[in-house]
Amino acid sequence: MSKIVEANAANGKAEKPSLFQKLLNKVEIYGNKLPDPVTLFAAFTLIILVASAIFSSLGVKSVHPGTGEEIQVVNLLNGAGIRSIVETLVPNFTGFPPLGLVLVVMLGVGLAESTGLVTTFMKTTILNAPAKIILPTILLIAVLGNTAADAAQVVLPPIAAMIFAALGRNPIAGLIAGYATVTGAFSANLLVSMLDPLLSGFTQAGANLIDPNYVANPAINWYFMIASTFVIIPVAMFVTTKITEPRLGAYTGTVEKLEKATPEEKRGLLWAAIALALYTVVILLLVLPENAILRNQETGGVIVSPFMTGIVPIMLFAFLLPALAYGFGAKVLKSDKDVAEHLTKAMSGMGGYIVLAFVAAQMIAFFGMSNLGPIIAIEGAGFLKGIGFEGLPLILGFIAIAALINLLIASASAKWALLAPVFVPMFMLLGYDPAVTQVAYRIADSITNPITPMLAYFAILLTFAKKYDKNIGMGTLLASLLPYSIAFAIFWIILFIIWFLLGLPLGPGGGIHLPQ
Repeated sequence: MSKIVEANAANGKAEKPSLFQKLLNKVEIYGNKLPDPVTLFAAFTLIILVASAIFSSLGVKSVHPGTGEEIQVVNLLNGAGIRSIVETLVPNFTGFPPLGLVLVVMLGVGLAESTGLVTTFMKTTILNAPAKIILPTILLIAVLGNTAADAAQVVLPPIAAMIFAALGRNPIAGLIAGYATVTGAFSANLLVSMLDPLLSGFTQAGANLIDPNYVANPAINWYFMIASTFVIIPVAMFVTTKITEPRLGAYTGTVEKLEKATPEEKRGLLWAAIALALYTVVILLLVLPENAILRNQETGGVIVSPFMTGIVPIMLFAFLLPALAYGFGAKVLKSDKDVAEHLTKAMSGMGGYIVLAFVAAQMIAFFGMSNLGPIIAIEGAGFLKGIGFEGLPLILGFIAIAALINLLIASASAKWALLAPVFVPMFMLLGYDPAVTQVAYRIADSITNPITPMLAYFAILLTFAKKYDKNIGMGTLLASLLPYSIAFAIFWIILFIIWFLLGLPLGPGGGIHLPQ
């Protein structure tokens, strides 16, 4: 139960919770009554298998709007389906994208935490900074971290939790604020990220159905995404300080008290800074020069390049090398055996996540194999086309439908591959630039990210949360994340409506209306 309700009851206050608080309380209570997440994902997997058999027998099918290909529900419980399950069970797990990403990145982050590098860094920098700038700085880094795509969803939340703990605030609130912002603001940024060219490719393909000469540059939403950053951050700050932290209350667990850094720790921090500086110089030499090794060898670009696709190992060494330098400088590490021991310690808490990832990987893979997701998306798009809305209400309806679909298909590119061939041409025929359709989709794709269990990083969030409270349930997490999704949706859509009505450019080459 929320700490607000408990505190009022303890103090004999007659103040009644608001309707919104009652909603969150219900989400928390009933969510915490759900089975263990492993059991829950296993049950979802069983439901998907049974649904595939039922809807396949009923002949449910749709036509892909982009290719014209007929998509049928695949029965996963007949002979062919069972053979597919048996053959793909192991590859589903070993090929589960978040599994390798999480484990690889956590090697570096875990060693930095285990050796004391993170703690010493907080002692000497963050904790000495003005309190008012710490939370907005965390949230800004969360937004900018989306440039590195999924890696930020693994790295930032646990670091935010550690910072909150060091400040005497509830670390779970920091964890939730970091996760909600890095996922819920996935399309807000000050920079052009690797997601931009990925989405613009599908946008161009959809637009070419109407105008074969249309070219969508990756920055067509850039101006709007910059403005979105300055909307999302204060909204996330408000939700964190006014809703999340009061609901969670003071943290009652044990948190290491931070003392003044010792001379050995300061020396280790200096060594870590030198190691990070040298590593940064090496990476810059591999990226900045023309025809550099980590640039795209065909185009010379950086956004779509080995640098961006290899961001996970790059981040691994960005944590690992300074952690090693700190460990030896502070005399925490004295031999290779110490290094191995600390690495083992860093990974020892990941067993629960690995089990959860195995079950989640099967659920997501079987949902894709069944074709239920694409058919739901196509039929949802057909429903929106048939309700008779026009202009701005139609676009807002599209945002609502895409946000609901995001609860089932978490991949931004997979959804857009299905929706772009329908909505980009449809809105072009109504006189709207493809940039409008893409930006509306990006809002929808982001706002429900924090609350969908289909986003694989929800599992790692639960793992991190259990580090601070072993009894925490999915209901508490969902009740804490839901206000972010609601607030992001309200204020992001308001920003979109204002932008739309003023006819402002969304980015270079991206307007509201098509040129006459």
